[in-house]
Amino acid sequence: MKLVLATANAGKQREFEALLAPVGFQLVLQSALGIDSVAETGTTFEANALLKARHAAARSGLPALADDSGLEVDALGGRPGVRSARYAGATATDADNNAQLLSELAGLPPERRRARYRCVLALVRSAEDAAPLIASGSWEGRIGIRPAGRGGFGYDPLFVPDDHDMSAAELPAAQKNALSHRGRALAALVASLTLHAL
Repeated sequence: MKLVLATANAGKQREFEALLAPVGFQLVLQSALGIDSVAETGTTFEANALLKARHAAARSGLPALADDSGLEVDALGGRPGVRSARYAGATATDADNNAQLLSELAGLPPERRRARYRCVLALVRSAEDAAPLIASGSWEGRIGIRPAGRGGFGYDPLFVPDDHDMSAAELPAAQKNALSHRGRALAALVASLTLHAL
């Protein structure tokens, strides 16, 4: 089954391919089909995931899978949340966003640095799909004092999962995929797919 993956993020593509390969989906990046990103105007992860999936399906004529994910930090009232990719500005890099986060949490002790990654997936059969499949997952942890590790992307160098003393960027890719918010959301989606025909 061919699916359009509604992202241009190479890091997400690698994770999705690794997690969905056993299920038999062939993923095609929307950028490979000349599809531009849609504005993420939703106020929730689910709303943004649906916007992206419907946009990719409309432009490609194929079923589409999208995610919206981000980091929620308790001490910041849940920020950066849906603005995780643009936390330090519209053109922010991962390094910019990480620096902004560390600046806002400066001086806070470990017990006040609780955070979680959240991911919501939306799978639509067509742009007008009235019953999209929605799945979500979360990954609890805390924000470290300084970046560590070279793997992953986004806030991974700062995110220290519960029951670990290393950042998500230091975990082997297979271990990260098994533990992560995206891995959990995909597992829930795959379980849902066994109950619903695509």
